[in-house]
Amino acid sequence: MCASRETRRCSRQSGSRGFTLLEAIVAIVVISVALTGVLVAVRESVRGSADPVVQRQMLAVAQQFMEEVQLKPYAAAANAANTGCARTGFNDLLDYNGYSSSTVCAVDGTSIALLTGYSVAITVAAGTLSGLSAARRITVTVTRGGQTLTLTGWRTDFAS
Repeated sequence: MCASRETRRCSRQSGSRGFTLLEAIVAIVVISVALTGVLVAVRESVRGSADPVVQRQMLAVAQQFMEEVQLKPYAAAANAANTGCARTGFNDLLDYNGYSSSTVCAVDGTSIALLTGYSVAITVAAGTLSGLSAARRITVTVTRGGQTLTLTGWRTDFAS
């Protein structure tokens, strides 16, 4: 049994223990550092999660332009000049060569507001495809910010 003078010593030895102030501060610092690392990892993962959406939008825009170009006749025909990003006067494949627009527009030149920040460039060049000399290589490049997507396709003069 403990005497009254030894009460302090007895209570320390009786098995009740706790954290000292120094131990609590060290624990808080360690938890803070670990939590900071986790939050940095989560922030990087969230920032990169939008990239697939941008890539899909760029691919959809490139495919739409590629299809539009490939559906035009191979043989050159006279056409009217277009203004802005309109393509209503493009009536053959070669009309698209050198097309460049800092905005994505519909064929009639109407800007598509949801695709602000995207730009499109198209080149059409003569080429040989599997020994067939009457072929054109179509390259559609879509850019947004620092990201670029290039889609390449071919169109042959199968009708002649």
